[in-house]
Amino acid sequence: MQPFKVIIVEDVPLELKGTEGIFRNEIPEAEIIGTAENESAYWRLIKQQEPELVLLDLGLGGSTTIGVEICRQTKQTRPNVKVLIFTGEILNEKLWVDVLDAGADGICLKSGELLTRGDVASVMSGKRMVFNQPILEKIVERFKRSVSAQLMRQEALVDYEIDEYDERLLRHLALGFTKEQITTLRGMPFGVKSLEKRQNELTQKLFPGEKGRGVNATRLVVRACELHILDVDNLMPDEE
Repeated sequence: MQPFKVIIVEDVPLELKGTEGIFRNEIPEAEIIGTAENESAYWRLIKQQEPELVLLDLGLGGSTTIGVEICRQTKQTRPNVKVLIFTGEILNEKLWVDVLDAGADGICLKSGELLTRGDVASVMSGKRMVFNQPILEKIVERFKRSVSAQLMRQEALVDYEIDEYDERLLRHLALGFTKEQITTLRGMPFGVKSLEKRQNELTQKLFPGEKGRGVNATRLVVRACELHILDVDNLMPDEE
């Protein structure tokens, strides 16, 4: 790894001391040209001397949005500067998404193995989406759940003989559409009576033991969600 300059943005003195120790002991190629505890101090530093890397904490002064904005503005005004997030926000997944959208080159959580030489070397070599082990474990677990849900949905569509129009009917009922509104959707070649017939047939498929007695549209779509026929995380209406 070639020598490089780094600015550390961290507002907790004890954590700053620990981070400086990591660079001093594990990454001697890094020259810390300044540290900042808040946004204004950071912008003063970077105007004086531009680093190759900014190691950025997100929770500055009790605010998480400041870190995201520092990242966004840095990447917009200095696209060659790499921004590696080093944060204790270990449960705020929405914040991770926000900072990745803002252009961050990677995220390391302040748990487990903390910041490693390998993480920094990966960012400095030009890799994107660099994550340390704690956040990788969370990402992989979410990925596994997502794939499992997709497989269960595919199996349910086959097992219950759900075609494209059945799925569209159920999805739009779940979104609060009336049957009259559903008939106006692009590519939906059915009138209200035909949709009522489909709903009855779906009721018989999903409630075989009850023969459709007392099963309204609400109960039908709840059952479709329980069986993974509908993906509750992706209930989006079609174009009308």
